[in-house]
Amino acid sequence: MNDDKYALEEFELYRIAREYRRRVYQIIRQLPAEERFELARQMRRAAVSVTNNIAEGHGRWHYKEFIRYCRIARGSVEELIDDFNVCEDEQYANAELIHELKAESYKLIHRINSYVGYLKRIKQGIV
Repeated sequence: MNDDKYALEEFELYRIAREYRRRVYQIIRQLPAEERFELARQMRRAAVSVTNNIAEGHGRWHYKEFIRYCRIARGSVEELIDDFNVCEDEQYANAELIHELKAESYKLIHRINSYVGYLKRIKQGIV
């Protein structure tokens, strides 16, 4: 890891989102061939959007912008929850894996929400 304590790779929310993205790719690999060009592509874009937006916000060094990018990342997680529901409804992947990923999604949303609250408090001078 980078020795810089402000490096993106050291940022806890980013590390959690990066692991989440890795797990999403596990389910993508289980999709049937007919979904590899549509649903799989959509899920990849959403999963990468989560980490990309957290990274973009991290690089901005401005609370209001970082909050905006966190909200976009949160929206991408919500989008993935819907994609997991498609996988569940169509029985495209192991039900246990889908359940785990949905639980991880809600935990990640909670973490993003907590970080947004933290940024708002800093912006207001409360922290």
